[in-house]
Amino acid sequence: MLLAPMASAQVAPGAAEVARYSGLHAAAHRGDAAEINRLVAANADINARDPYGRTPLHIATHSGKVEAIRALAKAGANLGLLEKDRYDAVTIASVANNEDALRALLAAGASAKLTTSRYDGTALIAAAHLGHHGVVKQLIAAGAPLDHINNLHWTALVESIVLGNGGPRHVATLQALVAAGANLQLADRNGNTPLRLAKGRGYKEMAAILEKAGAK
Repeated sequence: MLLAPMASAQVAPGAAEVARYSGLHAAAHRGDAAEINRLVAANADINARDPYGRTPLHIATHSGKVEAIRALAKAGANLGLLEKDRYDAVTIASVANNEDALRALLAAGASAKLTTSRYDGTALIAAAHLGHHGVVKQLIAAGAPLDHINNLHWTALVESIVLGNGGPRHVATLQALVAAGANLQLADRNGNTPLRLAKGRGYKEMAAILEKAGAK
């Protein structure tokens, strides 16, 4: 089976990188909102990038520092910038299953609609792959594209099946996508529909949800 390792594709800053941080990157990593405000007032570049292309907002999100996220957003950080591997802050928070960080980003105006990652996917596809159903519900409410097809020819619905384990988290993810109106007939590149994929893996609960919703 072809797997899309969304979680491992993201590269958080390592200890050596963090030790070299200064200014806004260091403050973002610490979650020091007061220092962020001070530096911004002193004309620090709020969208400065580290060698991996991460902005202070990316760093605050990787670190799960919600107050830093809010401070950076309020100060005018660009919420949609992508780092070297083409991840934005929304996708970083989604992969980390950090609902508080995601909520802060979305409340600040960050988009759930961006195409991100080397897979030309979305935050929703990444979250569905991992069974982060709370994140999935937030992204759906924020207008994430339900039927985006990535370059593996998978939608969020398909990924919840083919990259899940059929367990409660992925079932809840699939259920949220179905309830939101995801297209039940969009097949993978081999012509396998979500229902056929669920049945082929023996995921009876997923198959039952799909059949009840009218999937073929």
